[in-house]
Amino acid sequence: MLYLTRKIGESIIINNNIELTVVEVRGKTVKLGFLFPKEATILRKELHAKIRDQNMAASAGAEAELLEMEFNVDVNAKPDAKGGDDGTG
Repeated sequence: MLYLTRKIGESIIINNNIELTVVEVRGKTVKLGFLFPKEATILRKELHAKIRDQNMAASAGAEAELLEMEFNVDVNAKPDAKGGDDGTG
């Protein structure tokens, strides 16, 4: 992790096209301003993590659905307690 010290009004440049400026410091809170290209995506870390987790869960569900459709397999089925899978025991 890179640590930088900046004062109010000072900036840093990221990837030659994202400018981050310290706008205000009040107690333990820092207000940052960003200038960035229109096509850039910026999310708070906790929101990014939540979206990532939801996408992974949806992807896992989609894989299970594909297996069920392609191989006619119920991925949630429990094995037969008698040991057979044909119902004859």
